[in-house]
Amino acid sequence: MKKFGLLVAGGIAAIIVLSSIGPMVGLVVGLAILYFIFKQFLKTDSTGGKIVLGIIGFFVLMASIHNAPAIIGVLAAYVLYLVYKNWNSSKKAFVKEDSDPFVNFEKQWNEINK
Repeated sequence: MKKFGLLVAGGIAAIIVLSSIGPMVGLVVGLAILYFIFKQFLKTDSTGGKIVLGIIGFFVLMASIHNAPAIIGVLAAYVLYLVYKNWNSSKKAFVKEDSDPFVNFEKQWNEINK
């Protein structure tokens, strides 16, 4: 039953990731361009250059904000990673010899009979 739940969660996450690849790429490209504009803005000494870079940076920021649904795609990719990670991990209950009361009883009985 656990594998079925993981399969369903992984399938839904995969569909979400595939449907949001475009916004994720757009967000990454927009943020990379915005980073380089900001670096140039800090290097520029002229006021006109700073105004032009500020306007361009504003438009790139607005374009990046339109790709905000990509955050849902990133979360779905993380869920897909967790499903992949937990697919073959099964928690087995191991019983230690010390915690089994019958093993302790047999040890104590053998000590008494010696």
